[in-house]
Amino acid sequence: MNDVTFSFDPDWLSTLTLPFMTNAFLAGLCIALAAGVMGYFTIARHSTFAAHALAHIGLPGATGAVLLGLPVSLGMGVFALGGALVIGALGKRATQREIATGTVLAFATGLGLFFARLSSSASQQMQSILFGSILTITTDQIIGFAIFDVLLLAVLAVIYRPLLFSSVDEQVAQAKGVPIGMMNVAFMAIMAGVITIAVPAVGTLLIFALVITPAAAANTLVTSPLKAMIVAGILCLVSIWGGLVLSAMFPAPPSFIIVTLSTLFWAAAKGVDSLKHR
Repeated sequence: MNDVTFSFDPDWLSTLTLPFMTNAFLAGLCIALAAGVMGYFTIARHSTFAAHALAHIGLPGATGAVLLGLPVSLGMGVFALGGALVIGALGKRATQREIATGTVLAFATGLGLFFARLSSSASQQMQSILFGSILTITTDQIIGFAIFDVLLLAVLAVIYRPLLFSSVDEQVAQAKGVPIGMMNVAFMAIMAGVITIAVPAVGTLLIFALVITPAAAANTLVTSPLKAMIVAGILCLVSIWGGLVLSAMFPAPPSFIIVTLSTLFWAAAKGVDSLKHR
């Protein structure tokens, strides 16, 4: 039987200066910005299941891209966006979204496994798709992440008020003339992009740790939407950067440490909230 040990690396500081670590830190910054902003809307719209499902809906796109020799992020993005548009169009209310999400998720998961069986390369990459590999992020991917962040902030600057209104009180927003259907589709499309850039860090199985958990912790600590987005982004960033530093100090998969830190922040926020209400 092999013993698993976590040994301290005395050269961890020099490891942090390596080019692949620099790319990982920059990717973490881009991911935290997008995840922090959209995490708040995801919780406010009661769409946590949809956000989690979008990562799995992107799975057949990722395995199909490997099968065709295309970039994994491209395939995942196309399928996640397609699934998001279908869910957003079919699910105008929260209950309808859950049904549409579950249906699309079941089909996409089966299709992803089918594509994986068709290609040995896709099967070999399943682990990185499921659990992420932030240390292998390239400079081109970071540029893509940065462009997406700029587009995300530009779109939110335009639709922020109606999106926030429809997220906080959908029925009143509809009565006031807010285009609920359009906001649903816009939200799901943006979330598909966020999922696509976050999956390389922690994979499809652990995406909750970056998009939902920091936002849940932030909502526990503050009440203002804007403050919650900022706090969520900071917690997400600290989780990613802290995970990278600790993985260099004690060689271990960064995604596991990132998820652990994010969960600890959420647990600490819940503890603080409990003390406030005593």
